[in-house]
Amino acid sequence: MAVGAPEPVKSAEPKSVSILGSTGSVGCSTIDLLSRSAGDFRVEALTGNRNVALLAKQARDLDARMAVVADPNGYGELKDILSGTGISVAAGPEAVMEAASQPSDWVMAAIVGAAGLAPTLEAVRRGATVGLANKECLVSAGDIFMREVDKHGATLLPVDSEHSAIFQVFDFDQAHRVSRIILTASGGPFRAHDKADMAKVTPEQAVAHPNWDMGAKISIDSATMMNKGLELIEAFHLFPVSEAQIEILVHPQSIIHSLVEYADASVLAQLGTPDMRTPIAYALAWPQRMPAPSPRLSLAEIGTLTFEEPDLGRFPALRLARESLQAGGSAPTVLNAANEIAVEQFLSGNIGFLDVPRVVEDTLGKMTPQKITTLDDVIQIDADARHEARQNS
Repeated sequence: MAVGAPEPVKSAEPKSVSILGSTGSVGCSTIDLLSRSAGDFRVEALTGNRNVALLAKQARDLDARMAVVADPNGYGELKDILSGTGISVAAGPEAVMEAASQPSDWVMAAIVGAAGLAPTLEAVRRGATVGLANKECLVSAGDIFMREVDKHGATLLPVDSEHSAIFQVFDFDQAHRVSRIILTASGGPFRAHDKADMAKVTPEQAVAHPNWDMGAKISIDSATMMNKGLELIEAFHLFPVSEAQIEILVHPQSIIHSLVEYADASVLAQLGTPDMRTPIAYALAWPQRMPAPSPRLSLAEIGTLTFEEPDLGRFPALRLARESLQAGGSAPTVLNAANEIAVEQFLSGNIGFLDVPRVVEDTLGKMTPQKITTLDDVIQIDADARHEARQNS
């Protein structure tokens, strides 16, 4: 089953969960929620990238059945720390796939980047309910991914605050009555900077988001506004609307997380404080709701909410993402791969902040869009785009 809302089904048994990417920002927020409602959930598998100490602590605290570190070099340390606990330990990409295949009811797909695509597909192919926090599944392989969701009867629950907001107010039974969906964007830390100032931005400044606590890669994407471009592509695959019906609006306070407008001019919005535990809790408990420790919203204290159109001149990533979606085929795959390399190069100090969208545009210009029919196509095009992006950096 794709995105939708069946009748609630109550169960006396704890819901079994797996977290792919438990040591990242979204993963840690999910762990926090699970630790507050331990009796309601049983942890099947946790995976992390390189942070062995944190992964081991999470596995111990939640009595996980399996802990996997993606970096094979971390196996010995993880095995030593968890010795005697009865927790199964493994390492490497194949072990991450094995963790995704474990028989949990619900899977958080929070591995950042294209590395999350294959494990998330593994969970989809066994018909799991998947909380999707990995943008690249839909950006790099949207048509293939959604086809697999439908084919295997999986349930896809968006975890990004914007897509979760849309999901909560989107009437799927009257999708033909939706006029447009509006993705809100904070504008990032450089919303008011001119290009001369943006050219001087350092990685340390770019990762300091004004509203959200996120990892380095996602924070850079927010600063360039590429994150909103990726979310535009995601929304196209998640919801039954056309590209032309998806708009982006800058909302610096990050209180209104997105909006849906209907044919009768009604506009429904989902509001809340900027805390990822809110959309995670919604996906984790769905189709019920569960308590979350997020700060409560006080509109009286906030006083004013403001909005503005995005500046495509200063933030060309938005234009590049929309053009890639319009071009179709491999263009979004190239966009995503080139952006990952450009962000990596910026964080390493090899290119400037304004070079990030420049590298992406140069890469898109040198790779003609082609049809994608299989996951192998995605993997090959992703690799080619990364090579090209490094050449352009």
